[in-house]
Amino acid sequence: MNRNAPEEIVYHKIGHTLEIAWPDARFDLPAELLRVYSPSAEVRGHSEQERVLQTGKKNVGIKAIEAIGNYAIRITFDDGHDSGIFAWDYLYELGNNQAQHWQDYLSDLKQANASRLPTIPVGQWQPNKS
Repeated sequence: MNRNAPEEIVYHKIGHTLEIAWPDARFDLPAELLRVYSPSAEVRGHSEQERVLQTGKKNVGIKAIEAIGNYAIRITFDDGHDSGIFAWDYLYELGNNQAQHWQDYLSDLKQANASRLPTIPVGQWQPNKS
């Protein structure tokens, strides 16, 4: 299906959600979900076997949104990722199946013994010696 452009796209910075509205649907997509399901080759690979599980993205936000023609947007995330082009069809599918995608993501993290939380290198922490 070639979905038309949404009527409205609003980024809610405090909640880290992207609100997208079409005449027949409105979705609030968390920036974390958009980041871990980025359609970029860096995340998806070129096949399902090449997909790279994204970890530590719980607090990711969106820095910029750029229109790509009449069919998509490019999202620049605050972790530097910016190579995914989100077509209208893909955004609609993510919104429409958000609960299932979220469960799949959490299951993949659990299976990989990974976390949504960012890792903090231990070498940066020093005990207080007073």
